[in-house]
Amino acid sequence: MSESKTNSAAGVSWDLRDLYTDADDPAIERDLAAALVRAKVFESAYRGKISAIQPGHGDVVLAAVCELEILYEQMDRPAVFAMLLHAGKTDDPKRGALLARTQEQRTEINKHLIFFDLEWVAVAQETAKTIANEPRLAKVKHWLDQKRVWKPYFLSEPEEKLLDAKSLTGRSAFGRLFEETTASLMCTFSHAGTTTEISLQEILAKLYDPDRAVRKAAAEGISKGLQGQTRLLTFIFNTVVFDHQTDCQLRSYPNVMSQRNLANEISDSVVEALMTATEKHYSLVQRYYRLKAKLLNLDKLYDYDRYAPISTETPKCDWPTAREIVQESYDAFSKEGGTIIRQFFEKNWIDAELRPGKRGGAFSSSAVPSVHPYILMNFTERLRDVMTLAHELGHGMHQYLSRGQGYLQCDTPLTTAEMASVFGEMLTFRRLQERYAEPKQRLAMLCSKIEDAFATVFRQVVLTRFEQSLHAARATVGELSADAIGSLWMQANQRMFGDVVTMTDGYSAWWSYIGHFIRSPFYCYAYSFGELLVLALYQKYRQDGGRFVPRYLELLASGGSDAPHVLLAKLDVDVNDPQFWELGLRLLGEMVTEAEKLAGRS
Repeated sequence: MSESKTNSAAGVSWDLRDLYTDADDPAIERDLAAALVRAKVFESAYRGKISAIQPGHGDVVLAAVCELEILYEQMDRPAVFAMLLHAGKTDDPKRGALLARTQEQRTEINKHLIFFDLEWVAVAQETAKTIANEPRLAKVKHWLDQKRVWKPYFLSEPEEKLLDAKSLTGRSAFGRLFEETTASLMCTFSHAGTTTEISLQEILAKLYDPDRAVRKAAAEGISKGLQGQTRLLTFIFNTVVFDHQTDCQLRSYPNVMSQRNLANEISDSVVEALMTATEKHYSLVQRYYRLKAKLLNLDKLYDYDRYAPISTETPKCDWPTAREIVQESYDAFSKEGGTIIRQFFEKNWIDAELRPGKRGGAFSSSAVPSVHPYILMNFTERLRDVMTLAHELGHGMHQYLSRGQGYLQCDTPLTTAEMASVFGEMLTFRRLQERYAEPKQRLAMLCSKIEDAFATVFRQVVLTRFEQSLHAARATVGELSADAIGSLWMQANQRMFGDVVTMTDGYSAWWSYIGHFIRSPFYCYAYSFGELLVLALYQKYRQDGGRFVPRYLELLASGGSDAPHVLLAKLDVDVNDPQFWELGLRLLGEMVTEAEKLAGRS
């Protein structure tokens, strides 16, 4: 029987009616049509006025920006709804058609808005600075300033319109194809004389099983399932990588990561300092896995052993218990935070059940400020799913609090987007340690937390280095074979694992299900940034106690209203200091030392 039939999260699905009633809601077409009319009126009112703006006329810019903000939300609301609906069941053609319709219409509407960005960046530097510094524009100053950062990379208006339109049949289309392919992928799981076909999400969960035979069978099933789609997934990867390179060349970005770093409001040098500092601590990963092999009494640790629980006494966790633990964690931290989190459960803003065709993984969508965030995850009743729930609710709380900044500035760069989610994990981890205080369980949870932290810090650097090598190879030798990509994948992982973890041959195909490579090139280092940042922030929380909480919530409510380093400075954090990253890495080392001591006493 499929795990989804007996899962305690069955029936836990989101209620999207705060956006629209269903795919046939006539309000969807009405909103799209109204947004198109409004966009044409906006273009008629402001085209030519922005580029000719003079100091003292900030009222014109303010009025345009306020109208633009309303327009963006109006045209995006249908697309957000369609995306969420499609993520819930990617194999439904009707939902796919709605997603395509809303994306296409959004592009049509945006044709009439593109001119604003181009005219604003064309304004003389001193004039733009004077206008942006007018007190009445204070709330949108950062948004206006950040627009001008992209000035060297904008093309002409006809070119921008062309690229926007063609994206629907380019990267966006291949992204959807990837999502639908991986969401519908079924893997063969053969164990104890029984063979079943289960989803990729269900079989991935079996890598956490205490029975090594189950883990091995799961790894073999995953590898074979991915290999069965090798031709398609390899073509998708090659196409998306080449599309990204073409975009970078057309816009004259200095390198393939520049676009992501600019969006994250972080310099290339800070990103490199983060990754280099992390790589210098790969020996810590190897040290931990040596300990894990000893705890599991294994002579050789294979890739499918990395997430094995070190104790069979680690309890499974049903949905009501997971909800209780996470709610308690946020309540203990902040009454306000706990109240926000409770709404996600009580108002059905979470989709957690397992079902065929549902998108894999987990995410929190900020949706639109006039509504609220929505969370998707795939709950498999593992204790680690409690951490996933805490993670996504951290995103949700961040997005909920930042709605007051308005649609233009509610979202944060990826670097700080992971801050609240990882902090929520830390709160919940401490709650779990209190709840399961027996020494063996405590060690098992500590090891699980270390492994999650390693996956968030070290593995994400590995993924980023793999992406760099993938893009470099694609640019140098052209279209890559699955074996060539697999070789780059194995090399990147080997640098972290050293001789401590043995990778099976089938593991060479596991790059092909990671959606971040397709949806958001070079996204992954943001996880490392967020985890190491939170380790430092959590230390401040432990030192300052209740005094930390209102400052932290204020930071979350700031959204993207200023640069990350400016907002974080209010909490005495300097992310531009290369030594900053060592603080979090040292704390990870202390966690491994604690695990070694607990192991010695158990």
